Amino acid sequence: MRRLALIATAAALCGALIGYAVLERTGETAPSLAPVAAPAPDPGAAAAPLGNDAVVGKLQARLRRSPSDASSWAQLGSAYVEQARLHVDPTLYPKSEQALRRSLALQPAANTAAQTGMAGLANARHRFAEARSWARRAVAADPYAWAAYGALNDALTQLGDDRGAQDAVQHMLDLHPSTASFTRASYTLELHGRTGEAAKALRYALQDASSPADEAFCQHYLGELAFNTGATAQALAHYRAALALDPTYTASVAGAARAEAALGRTDEAVADYRTAIARVPQPQYVLEFGELLQSLGRRKEARAQYAVLEAEQRLFAANGVVDDLNLGQYQADHGDPKLAVTLLTAEWNRRHSVLVADALSWALHRAGRDTEALPLAREANRLGWRDALLRYHRGVIEQSLGDRTTARTDLAGALSANPVFSPVFAPDARARLAALRGQ
Repeated sequence: MRRLALIATAAALCGALIGYAVLERTGETAPSLAPVAAPAPDPGAAAAPLGNDAVVGKLQARLRRSPSDASSWAQLGSAYVEQARLHVDPTLYPKSEQALRRSLALQPAANTAAQTGMAGLANARHRFAEARSWARRAVAADPYAWAAYGALNDALTQLGDDRGAQDAVQHMLDLHPSTASFTRASYTLELHGRTGEAAKALRYALQDASSPADEAFCQHYLGELAFNTGATAQALAHYRAALALDPTYTASVAGAARAEAALGRTDEAVADYRTAIARVPQPQYVLEFGELLQSLGRRKEARAQYAVLEAEQRLFAANGVVDDLNLGQYQADHGDPKLAVTLLTAEWNRRHSVLVADALSWALHRAGRDTEALPLAREANRLGWRDALLRYHRGVIEQSLGDRTTARTDLAGALSANPVFSPVFAPDARARLAALRGQ
């Protein structure tokens, strides 16, 4: 806990501010750790910053002229990862790896940019141990490489190395207090249940944001934090503020849909989910939309969304993404719980994060193995994270084991944290709690 206090202190002193999205309930990655430098513009070119697709095009053109430019190959590799994130296109990951390895072949020593790029690529593919290795190589070569500390924080957070993740984000804050570092500090604080300080860190990030896109990112995550703490109308206001800053920011279209659904504005929610998925078919949006349709009794349409999600998972796997967590979560709720246990046991053997502990505990419950599930459900709360779905899962497991008193406490805690945390499971939590209270 002392290290978290240092993170909060750093944020206050600076006076300024999570992993891979898919289904890990962190939305999407922070703004690029090391923003890819745009190639020098031609004389007379517009002064406005280039978008990522334009940066990729410029770098490709430069490398056709200078194929031995190791720096440009490193930049291109990282730009492909960002492009894959923005367009949900995992077919770009092999191209990213090819570019980054070309950079490393041309410049094997003192190539921190390529090493950091490899760490970012490994994080995007959910190969977190590999990401940790690359990030550590980068910071060993250059202890002032702030972006590498960000990649290291992302990897260690997902691996369940809480102290290491805190140390990494502290280094990042010390070296480069910015939107990218403060947003990571915010997520660390949120995982420890310190939501007020997490919101403060995001407000520092907003003050430090240097572009409308970064401001939109901060507004979006203020919305996510508000939604996760039950302030649904406030969340919707933040999502709309993000879209006013950057109308192309699809994450906030989906965020607005989630908030609208929770507020009972289902027609608007359905329309916004369709817009978000048409723009960027992020698996998280597809799953959320499917669950909303399921809650509305539109089961055929819900199944169609789940079929899209399954196809996307196959595409990710074909391009090197190890995604047993997200696939296991989906299978536990909408597919084969026994398969979910197999997938999530493999994931738990790779990394002991609270996300995996929660997912595996729920899969075990769904497979009828509650006695094995309960210790993992408790492990999932070891950091003090105030996540409504996590607490709902634990409450259901306790109820299944006959512990009515503790189940009542946890189900009530889930609904207190966020009474509208899920269109499918929040109503179930209310029904279970009423039955436990004898109502």
